[in-house]
Amino acid sequence: MPSSSVSVRQALLLRITRKLVYFTAGSLLLITAFQHFMTSQTGTDGASARTYILPIIFGAGLVGGFVSIQQRLPKIGEPELQELSGSWSSILLIPLNGGIFAIVLHLAFQGEILQGDLFPKYVSDSADNLTGVETLAKWMKTTRPDTLHDLAKMVFWGFVAGFSERFVPQIIGKTAQQAHGKDDNSAG
Repeated sequence: MPSSSVSVRQALLLRITRKLVYFTAGSLLLITAFQHFMTSQTGTDGASARTYILPIIFGAGLVGGFVSIQQRLPKIGEPELQELSGSWSSILLIPLNGGIFAIVLHLAFQGEILQGDLFPKYVSDSADNLTGVETLAKWMKTTRPDTLHDLAKMVFWGFVAGFSERFVPQIIGKTAQQAHGKDDNSAG
């Protein structure tokens, strides 16, 4: 490979990496600022607010997506690198998908669609007497990992969901097949 081609490739990799680092660092700073603001607020009953776990889960998936794309960049051809270096949306799609997949995966954990010792368990204050938006807001404020081990599992699986872009879609596909199979069996 000629020297000028290597330096062009390196420059493209550096530009893409810089964009990814800026986006990921900026997103994590926003998540941290949000968490700090929310935990510094006190409720109407004088109790301090709890940390929201969804931004933490999203952040773990975002970092997983960042690491995943960083590992794939050296294997990408120069034409694709040129396209990626000129487009913010193409670069940011993988980390953003990672954050979204992390949230979907944790909804599967909280809904007990996925269960087992490897997965986190959650607790939540009762929201039985609330409806609609109040229930969602209370659920978001009060749902938390049951133990420190569950917190570690939550962050780990959030990272995995972002890192392995096929992981969550495969879980969704298998769950849909199982649900469809149950519908077929119950119809008979």
